[in-house]
Amino acid sequence: MRIWAVCAAVAALVAFALVAPAAADKRSSFEVWAVDQSDTTADGGGTLYIYDGPSLAGRAAPRGAPRVVDLSGAARGLCLAQTGTAPRRPHMLMFNATSSHGILAFVATGHVLFLDADAAPVACIDVGAQAHAAFPAPDDSYVVVADQNGKKLHWIATDYGANAFALQGTLDLLPFQGAARPDNAPICPIVDSTSTLTFVTLRGGGLLVVDTRDAAMEVVGRYDLAAVHPNGCGGIETGGKMYITSGGGTAANPVESDLYAFPLTGYAAANPENAPARTLVFSRDGEGFVDTHGGALTKHGRYLWLADRADNSITVVNTRTDAIVNEIELVGALSSDPAPDLLGASPSGNRIFMTLRGPVPLTGNAPGVNNAVGSTPGVGVLRVTKGGRDGVFQGIARITHVVGGVETADPHGLAIRMK
Repeated sequence: MRIWAVCAAVAALVAFALVAPAAADKRSSFEVWAVDQSDTTADGGGTLYIYDGPSLAGRAAPRGAPRVVDLSGAARGLCLAQTGTAPRRPHMLMFNATSSHGILAFVATGHVLFLDADAAPVACIDVGAQAHAAFPAPDDSYVVVADQNGKKLHWIATDYGANAFALQGTLDLLPFQGAARPDNAPICPIVDSTSTLTFVTLRGGGLLVVDTRDAAMEVVGRYDLAAVHPNGCGGIETGGKMYITSGGGTAANPVESDLYAFPLTGYAAANPENAPARTLVFSRDGEGFVDTHGGALTKHGRYLWLADRADNSITVVNTRTDAIVNEIELVGALSSDPAPDLLGASPSGNRIFMTLRGPVPLTGNAPGVNNAVGSTPGVGVLRVTKGGRDGVFQGIARITHVVGGVETADPHGLAIRMK
């Protein structure tokens, strides 16, 4: 286990008894949806893989073939019909609160695609330059979209029961750009559990907190580059705080690994910069080849797992003490370079699923650094042990897409759907 300088106060750790490895997750019926963002046609497409969750979670190699959906078919056709343009590079995938709909953002275009529970496309909206990520509000009333190179946030009203979706608001982030926030391209807009606040990470560093209760959207919190480093994306709420990561993946900032904790109250438009204060949980800047990206919580939110796609590891944080308690090394017999990216937890919390990047990553990879390059593209399965403090890398459901003799599969988006 690597030793870090931990910037939060470190409390004494509680000892846990070792427990036997958990059985396969069969208590809930669920699916694991994973997106290969590599092109299925000359002008885009991509592929959606849908796995039966309990089968994927088995002790040995994942069992059963996934359902495969070519997004250059009906999804592309619907987007062309409704927007006049074709979507390209499906990147981030989320489900609404009831798992009735998937929300898929296309990062090479501005498309946000809504899919029903059977993966049939039901609506497509083009928000502009780049729909890097589209996050649904927990109350199912809206979706916030990060239009990356457009440097805008978009607000989509959602009525899932009626399959009715409408772009109703846009917030220009350029007025908040300057020395404190040199590049206000939004990366991920993470909505809090009350559907009130959205924490918007920025490509150039800094962070904005936006009141997104309605389409007007108002900035109520501003953080500068010194407070929040570039390329944040991971965001998870638990225990009355919002965890936000910073990572690498751009030419200006190829490697990075930080974790912050933000309060959930105290925000107002009149606040000065960096108020209310955030907490720096850890920083691995300067420690070499690191790039923290996705995260997931174990059962009851006791431990936060963070994937490092450069270091090929999972950092485990105790959410009660904000202390790093373990590092799970992933390089081994299953993969020499897994490059874990996004994570998702099974309903019982005894499995963590992760997308593993391919040898030709299309996003989030700094040229010449190869922080996001992996050798075994697919969905990895981790068995959670020791009450969430540790885990065993037990299998990979491989995804392949060979073009001209080259493996081009590049899994990225991942989401768990309750059935």
